[in-house]
Amino acid sequence: MVVGSLQAEVDPSVAGAFPAPGNLSFENYVAIDERIDLFTGLMNSGIFTGGALIGTVVFGVLAGYALAILKWRGRGFVFAMALLVQVVPFQLLMIPLYVMIARDFGLADSYLGMILPFLINSTAVIIFRQFFLQLPKDLFDSARIDGASEVRVLWSIALPLVRPAIATAVILTFIGPWNEFLWPFLVTKEAELQPLAVSLANFISNIAASTANPYGAMMAGAVVLSIPAIVLFLVFQRSFVSTDLGSGVKG
Repeated sequence: MVVGSLQAEVDPSVAGAFPAPGNLSFENYVAIDERIDLFTGLMNSGIFTGGALIGTVVFGVLAGYALAILKWRGRGFVFAMALLVQVVPFQLLMIPLYVMIARDFGLADSYLGMILPFLINSTAVIIFRQFFLQLPKDLFDSARIDGASEVRVLWSIALPLVRPAIATAVILTFIGPWNEFLWPFLVTKEAELQPLAVSLANFISNIAASTANPYGAMMAGAVVLSIPAIVLFLVFQRSFVSTDLGSGVKG
């Protein structure tokens, strides 16, 4: 993909994987940036995905903690509903969600309208719930005996131990909104609000043929869209380690 984005003239043969220096150019990046504004698309993608990530982590941690640690009537039923949501494709919900957000809430052509359906992620809730279940109960009981409130227990005891789960939830949640183009396209037709995935989809459908090298321009856009996901994985990959969850318990 990177090689294809740098080729001045398309060479789909095996030899094209090792192009001659004279066939390397950044013209494809210039061509696509002139038509869809890569920086604006990246900024919109960052706002859209960042809002979804914040909601996922905050609500996922709270719901996962409540399902794993707190005892209350209906806890098993709520967890079963979270599992059931996993089998419902998001595409099946897009039309009723659009009617609710655009017509009932009046949030069409806004960042909030794009972010709202992604604020809570059932996958993240399940991840946090399963991780909280592994934590030694003695840690929580000791904190409560010392007078810590439930919020303090969550903030000071549980959260520092679930950093691998947070990293996992961030990675899994990031990929969905970052690559999503159908939902933002429904919510807003304003080019200055559309994430990069939407702009690339429009470019491939309507504009690519007008460029001197359509294949190279599409590859250039795909490279720009992929870089943040790769960087995020490299930043968080050190957190995918097993932690000694029982080290805080004597014996």
